[in-house]
Amino acid sequence: MRIAVIGAGAVGGYYGAMLARAGNDVTLIARGTHLAAIRERGLTVRASRGEFKVHPGASDSPGEVGPVDLVLLAVKTYDNDTALPMLRPLTATGTAVLTLQNGVDSPAEAAAVIGGSHLLGGAAYIATAIAAPGVIEQTGTHHRIVFGEAFDAPAEVSSRAAMLRAVLQDAGIETEVVPDARVPLWEKCIYLAPFAGFTGASRLPIGPLWEHEETRNLFIRACGEVEAVARAEGVPVPPDIPARVRAYADALPPTTRSSLLIDLQAGKRLEVEALQGALVRRARGHGIAVPIMETLYATLRDHTGGQRS
Repeated sequence: MRIAVIGAGAVGGYYGAMLARAGNDVTLIARGTHLAAIRERGLTVRASRGEFKVHPGASDSPGEVGPVDLVLLAVKTYDNDTALPMLRPLTATGTAVLTLQNGVDSPAEAAAVIGGSHLLGGAAYIATAIAAPGVIEQTGTHHRIVFGEAFDAPAEVSSRAAMLRAVLQDAGIETEVVPDARVPLWEKCIYLAPFAGFTGASRLPIGPLWEHEETRNLFIRACGEVEAVARAEGVPVPPDIPARVRAYADALPPTTRSSLLIDLQAGKRLEVEALQGALVRRARGHGIAVPIMETLYATLRDHTGGQRS
């Protein structure tokens, strides 16, 4: 399969490397020292199941790559202004585009550029980091993707989603396919928007926050705010979401930081608009009160551009 990965950083680079190792024709769209290192030495992945190296194609020009069978969109959402136009030269009739971005807006934003028929929406559950240019380190044990059709979802899993599941599973990637991509995207957002918000606003990992009953209750109430917006959007998220979030958070190592907090402490740009901001705007459109999420958004908004905490 010919595959292009837009955003060959910690997440996209990891999945691209797994697909390349399985024999797919993969090209990583990257830039800077990371691109130079991949071209010169290949891409090394220090995974939980062992280290490996691949030598995929690497480019900063999608036009040189041309149309492919599959595009993985894995850039941070704040880079979409420059990344989404890269989809055009990579897509042709039959090209599937799988978004692996945080938040719930990515499929619609990509569809505005190339049309909705190409789009599959996915939620990635993985912890990785760029340890050095050309080196990706998996910092957790999961590398799971849940995805489905982004628009006009069928009653059953579509044939192209089932085919893509086989490709991902053959590469050793944990994969779950659902008919409607909105469900996994919102399920992840119900947890991630509060988790990123609470850890970012407090500058603390989950452990110290979870020690206090008052904070735990606020966190679950914030998840309920996001859930209410999802249901107003007509998304059939499972009814036991709050209990599942609490159980998941209970099991997290106390040192766990959200990627937003990691970026904040490093002085990098933040995905505030794609997480807290998008949620608050959608809530206002439905006339739903989300006071906790509004507070988190107001607290973090001024750090979006990358100011140090």
